[in-house]
Amino acid sequence: MPEKSLVIIPTYNELTNVQKLVPDILTRYEKFDLDVLIVDDNSPDGTSKFVLELMESSSRVKLITRKAKMGLGTAYIEGFKFALKNQYDFIFEMDADFSHDPKEIKNFLKTIKKCDLVLGSRYKKGVNVINWPIKRLLLSYFANGYTRYITGLKVCDATGGFKCFRNEILQAINLDKVKSNGYAFQIEMTFKAWKKGFKICEIPITFIDRTEGHSKMSKKIVREAIFMVWKLRLRSIFGRL
Repeated sequence: MPEKSLVIIPTYNELTNVQKLVPDILTRYEKFDLDVLIVDDNSPDGTSKFVLELMESSSRVKLITRKAKMGLGTAYIEGFKFALKNQYDFIFEMDADFSHDPKEIKNFLKTIKKCDLVLGSRYKKGVNVINWPIKRLLLSYFANGYTRYITGLKVCDATGGFKCFRNEILQAINLDKVKSNGYAFQIEMTFKAWKKGFKICEIPITFIDRTEGHSKMSKKIVREAIFMVWKLRLRSIFGRL
C-alpha cells in the first residue's frame, strides 16, 4: 500500500491565509497521497465555512470544527487522534500563516524515510528567521538553549511547529496525558519521542513571520514552556512520562 500523509493545520481567524495555503498544498502535492486537515476553533471569520466549501470539490480536505478557542496543543491532539483512526503513515504539524513554506513538505517526506520524527529547524544552520522583532528572536533562540540544558534534548530547535511524525510515535505516546500548548507542547512531544528511543532528524528551514492575521504568542505560553522543561526532566527521572 502507498504511504499516506496528513498535514494538520490548527486555525483561529486564519481565513485569508487558509484561502491561499490549502489550495497551494493540494496543487503542489497533487501526485502525492497527502491530505490536509484543518482543526478550526470556531473562527468568527468564516474559516470553517470556506473549508467546507473546499471539501465539496476535494476529498483530500478534512475538517474538525471545535466549539471555542481551545489552544494549539489540544488542536494537534485532536488531529493526531484523527490521523491514527484513519491510519495515516506520516503526520505533519504546520502553521496556517505561511511562516512554514509548503515547498518544504517534500523535504520532510524524503527525510522521514530514514527517521521517525523530522523537525523543521530554524537554527540548524545559523539563524534562519525573517521579519521577527529582535526581542522575539532572542526569546526563541535562548528558549531552545534553555531547553537543551535542562532536558538534555539534543536538537537545535525544540520549540518549532513545523514537523513530521511517523504514525508509530503517536501510537507510543499517551496523547491523553499531553496537556501543554504553544512552545511547551512542541517541546513535550519531541522530548517524549526522544525518551521512547525514536530517531529524530532536523532539516533546515527558513521561518518567515506572518504577513496576515495576528500572532497567538502570549506571556502565558512563555511561562508554560519555562516550567514544562523542568516537569519533563523530573517526570523522566521518576519514570512518569
